[in-house]
Amino acid sequence: MNFEIFLATAPGLENMLYDEVRSKGFKQAKEVKGGVTIKGGWPEVWRANLWVRGASRILARIDSFRASNLSQLEQRARDIPWSETLHPDTPFRVTASCSKSKIYHSDAAAERITNAITGTINAPTSADAPITVMARIERDICTISVDTSGDLLHKRGFKARVNKAPMRENMAALFLHACGYNGNEPVYDPMCGSGTFVIEASEIAARLNPGRARHFAFEKLATFDHAEWKKMRSVERQANTDIRCYGSDRDSGAIAMSAENAARAGVDNRTEFTQTPISDIHPPTGPKGLVIINPPYGTRISETKKLTPLYQSLGTVLRTRFSGWRVGIITTDATLAQATGLPFLPTGAPVQHGGLRVTLFHTAPL
Repeated sequence: MNFEIFLATAPGLENMLYDEVRSKGFKQAKEVKGGVTIKGGWPEVWRANLWVRGASRILARIDSFRASNLSQLEQRARDIPWSETLHPDTPFRVTASCSKSKIYHSDAAAERITNAITGTINAPTSADAPITVMARIERDICTISVDTSGDLLHKRGFKARVNKAPMRENMAALFLHACGYNGNEPVYDPMCGSGTFVIEASEIAARLNPGRARHFAFEKLATFDHAEWKKMRSVERQANTDIRCYGSDRDSGAIAMSAENAARAGVDNRTEFTQTPISDIHPPTGPKGLVIINPPYGTRISETKKLTPLYQSLGTVLRTRFSGWRVGIITTDATLAQATGLPFLPTGAPVQHGGLRVTLFHTAPL
C-alpha cells in the first residue's frame, strides 16, 4: 500500500519538523498546517514512529471521500476494507471533527462511522480502546485516518518524573534542531529542570531512536509485522562517542530527577548534572557548543517585572563567560529576552506550549 502519512506537531513548528523529516530520508515530504505529510506504506509508518523526534502523533490516512449527509457518510465508510487494517477482536473508538460541511454534528458522524466498522468486521468498541479511528470532515470531504502512535510521541517511555510545566521532548528536539544542533557538540542547560534538553541532546549525539523504549498503537493493527518491526528496531547507528551534555539547576531535587531520567534513557554516561545557581555557572571544559534554556516566564505584567532581573543576570553571565557558545532561550515575552542583552537572530513564529505562545530566541556564537 502507498498512502498519505500525517506527522502532527504544534502549530509554529511545522518547518522545523519538515527539516527533520527530510533529513531522515522520508519521501515526498510536504509542510502543511499542523505538521508534515509523507507518502509511503506501513513500514514508513513504523519507521516514522521510531525515528522522528519532533512529531507528536502519526496518522495513517487510509481513505478520503465526499459525504454531504450522515447516511452517505456511513455507506462510504462501509466501503472501506476495514479487515485489512483492524483486527476484529481489538477494541477501537472513533473521533470526528467537522468544519464548513453539511455534516456538522461530530458525535453523530463518529457514531455512523462506528456503525460502519462494527457492521463490517464486528469489532468491539471502547472509550479507552487502544486503536483510534479519526474522521476529519472539511468542506464535505471526509478523511479517515488511524492513529498509529497511541500515547503522544513525546512520551519516550523512560521519564518517570517531571518538574512543573516541563518542555515536551518533541518540542525540545525541534528547538535544538532550530539552534543548529546535530549531535556533534556539547549542550548545556543551566536551568535543566527534569533534564529534557540535556537528555534529548545526548540521545541525538548517541544516535538513539526516540521510540526505542515504548509501544505503539500500530502494533495492534492487522497490518503489523512483528518480525519486520523487530528487525527495524535492532538497527543501530554509529554514535558520536566523545560528545557529552550538561545540566545544572539551583534545585537539588531537579538535579536528582534529571540524573534518574538520564539513567532510564541510557545516557547517564553521556550526561552530567550539578547543583549550581545561575550566578555561578561556567562553561564545561572542552569544545564550545550550545547553551539552551527554558527559563521561567510570567503571564502578567507584574510577573514580567519580577523576572526581569533574572534574565538580566543570565545575559550578563552568558556574555562574559560563554564566548564562542551559541545561546537559545525559549520564552513568552520578547521584553524578557531582550533584557538579557544577547544579540539574537531574527525569530520564527510563536509556538503553542502549555496554553501559552512561546518563541525561540537564539544567537550565533557569542
